Formats: sequence, C-alpha cells, structure tokens
Amino acid sequence: MKPSDQPFALYERIKLSVVRDIESGRLKPDDRVDSETQLARAFNASRMTANRALKELTEEGRIVRIQGVGTFVARPKPDAALLEIRSIAAEIRDWGGDHSCDILLLRQEKADKSIAGKMDLAPDAPVFHSIFLHRDRGVCVQYSERYINPEVAPEYLEQDFTRITPSEYLLEIAPVQEAEHVIEAVQCSREIRKHLKIREEEPCLCLTRRTWSFDRVATYSRIISPGSRYKLRGKFKRQ
Repeated sequence: MKPSDQPFALYERIKLSVVRDIESGRLKPDDRVDSETQLARAFNASRMTANRALKELTEEGRIVRIQGVGTFVARPKPDAALLEIRSIAAEIRDWGGDHSCDILLLRQEKADKSIAGKMDLAPDAPVFHSIFLHRDRGVCVQYSERYINPEVAPEYLEQDFTRITPSEYLLEIAPVQEAEHVIEAVQCSREIRKHLKIREEEPCLCLTRRTWSFDRVATYSRIISPGSRYKLRGKFKRQ
C-alpha cells in the first residue's frame, strides 16, 4: 500500500469532518462546533483523540475554543488599524460586530517610577489609570490598560465609558500630535488570561503605545489581544 493510500488516523477524520462542514457552509462563523464528548461519541473515539483534533483545528485558526463557553467556528480575523489610532468600538462596528466593554479599573493614582519615566512626569505625580475589557458579541477581543496625563484630560474619570470609549473621548478633546507604537508577541499573566478567557499557551499580541498632545505625553497604553481573535494591519503612504 502506498503511503498516500494509508487511511486517515481517527483524529484526522474528525478534523476533516469539521473542516468539510465549515467549507461547505453548513457551519458558519460563530456557529457552535460539537464538543469533545459529542465528537468522541460520533466517531467512536476517545475524548483524548477528539481533543487532539480540536486542538489542531484551533492552532490552524479554523475554530476558537472559549473556556467555560464552548467551541465555535472562527471568524476571518479582522484587520485593526496600526498606524491610524481608532476606537476599538469603531473597528468592531466596521467588521460587523457588536461592541461592549467591562470597566475593570478607573481611578487616580500616583505615578510610580516606571510610568513617570514613560510619561515624562515627576515620580508620584497624579495620573489617571484605567483598564477596560472590550468584547465583540460577548467574546473578549482586547484587554486595554491606559495611563492618562490629567493635564491633558482633566475630566477623564467623570466620563460615562459605557456610552463612549476612552479612545473616542481622548481623540475628541486631545488630538494626537505624535504617536509611538511597539508590538510584541507575549504570554499573558494568569489574571489577564482569566479576563480574556484564553488558555495558558494562547499567543497574544501586545501593542504598547504612547501619544503626545499639546506638546506633552498624553497617554501610555498597553493593549493586549488574543492572536486567534485579532490582527493588526499597517499601511503607510509617503506624502
């Protein structure tokens, strides 16, 4: 028997079945995929075999597994603007999603040495600190931590951020003069993984951003997104 004639391993048959359902349109983006238990029963396989099939489909970007929720057909990854600063709510609306957010932290603090250095502030100077969890149709797509210079946005803490995102508010009152981006692949802390509902091995994109407005550092942000749910796109045109 030629190698190409060898029958598929059982986990490969499970994978092929799910892929065929996706490519035929029977399963559409966001549709629920059968669980390990259901697949194991349907193919007379062990849960370990079904788990391997789903794990490989996840790594290939075909499906998304959300801890405690279920397994779903992956959406095509939306493009997020890199060189242009936009609100995450606007990005989600543009790709046909439905934005919502959780406010995890919103308060005034004293800038520690690290944050003071990044924002050109004196140590212990007041800063506003916020952490938001942004969702698309209930699925967490972004963990956003931001430090704001109160002199640039003195009324930041008073805003209703269930109605407007921090980016929308800041872009309105403090137009960006200059911005600096650094992008890294990171492994998230346990706390952030818990908020994003991702596994320990899930790779994430971390966008670190500083913005300047009114000739001073206005914000320092750390924006983390699961690699399976989000991608960044940049385009530059020489004037």
